[in-house]
Amino acid sequence: MVYCGKPSRGCQMCRTRRIKCDETKPTCLKCAKSRRVCPGYKDEFDLVFRNETQSTELKARKASRKASAQKTDLQDSGQSSSPSDTTSSASPDGVKSPLEQAVVPTLNLPVEQRASCFFVSNFVLLPKQGEPRGFFDYLVPLLNQAGPSSHILHAFNACSLALLYNRRGPSANLSERALNEYAKALSKTNAALRDPEEQKADSTLAAVLLLGTFENITGKQIGIEAWGSHVEGAIQLVKIRGRRQLQSDPFQIMHTFSTGRSPSMGVEWWLEDAVKNQKASECQRLCIKTGELRGEITRLMAILQRTPENIEIVLDVIRRCQTVDQEAVNWMDSLPEHWRYKTVAWENHVPNGDYSKAEVFPGRVDAYADIYIASVWNMTRTARLILHSMIVRCAAWVCAPVDYRTTPEYATAARICVEISTDIIACAPFHLGWRIKRGNAVQKAQLGSFACGEADNTTALAGYFLAERGSPAD
Repeated sequence: MVYCGKPSRGCQMCRTRRIKCDETKPTCLKCAKSRRVCPGYKDEFDLVFRNETQSTELKARKASRKASAQKTDLQDSGQSSSPSDTTSSASPDGVKSPLEQAVVPTLNLPVEQRASCFFVSNFVLLPKQGEPRGFFDYLVPLLNQAGPSSHILHAFNACSLALLYNRRGPSANLSERALNEYAKALSKTNAALRDPEEQKADSTLAAVLLLGTFENITGKQIGIEAWGSHVEGAIQLVKIRGRRQLQSDPFQIMHTFSTGRSPSMGVEWWLEDAVKNQKASECQRLCIKTGELRGEITRLMAILQRTPENIEIVLDVIRRCQTVDQEAVNWMDSLPEHWRYKTVAWENHVPNGDYSKAEVFPGRVDAYADIYIASVWNMTRTARLILHSMIVRCAAWVCAPVDYRTTPEYATAARICVEISTDIIACAPFHLGWRIKRGNAVQKAQLGSFACGEADNTTALAGYFLAERGSPAD
């Protein structure tokens, strides 16, 4: 391999035409406007390094033919040796031919190392100095201290192999290895949970959260229930540990949304001294309040009979949902400038009316300071969607048998949910790496750096945040 210097990352058609490519993925817009078929983009590794194997082989063959020709000339001129001498000089034991000497074997890293690097470069986000905004950054010191057969290492390997499997496509070998590591992690984590001292260790809580992440990465049908059990386990571990090193985690909030049960220990216990960023703390407080209301409504709908007293109870719940929704609106209005998003484009292009080939969904495209801020916005939006779905559910119970779609609560919820859904759709291109070459229209991320890989690459974490925090559990 030969290093070729800083490469042009444009598509092959623009490189051939010697024009500047806008580098839009998956196809170049300049090719689309000129009605040319965009052949796509080369792999970045191939751009930086040129494969010289064939050239080296050709040189080796020429050298071999030249050596054979010289040997033939010597034999023709009478300079010959005995058969045994000829054999030993032509191909002595342990000496490679010129072709074998010229071809350098390619570097073959174990798949576990490649998977680990891939996971760290996509999920382990190290915060900037003095900033609390990281993700899985605590894994780095824990893995450095972990033994070769520890529960956290097996859980980490399971997540890494599963993520690489998703990236490379179907591979029975990778899938089998990931499940094997997952099974080992489950066994060793269960053993750690039975140990009074080991169950309080940071590595045990981290292993449980990694097991939950594995369920999200693989996306199996049984994964929802298994993920919920891992989150339940993590909550119990936090209770056992007490407030020591407690950090409020999105797993707790999303589990509250998905199960319809209010969080144990109350909102204040989870959030006091847990979240460093005040704005994010306020958002999570609203989300946990939403989870509490959902748990209460689920319980009431299962036991209440239709009586005037019970109708008044449900109406009171509707008013409380509306109060929390207004708090969410006030939170959004109070955000500082660097927390606000900017609309940077309006896209209408749909190739031949086929939405599956559109670069982005037609409409507004928003940009944020970084994916952390965008994900906090989406947590609030998700909470508001759930609040209005609960308001409609309660209104339908109160007005039955009248059609609930005639109620003012339904009309308000329909309008607001459409607006919120539009906002979530508008932020999806930012999460998934879409960029516009318009100078400073899109701010550069201030998030920090990933523990491995290129800082400017689109990572799986952004898509993970979008799927986790931008999708209501209903």
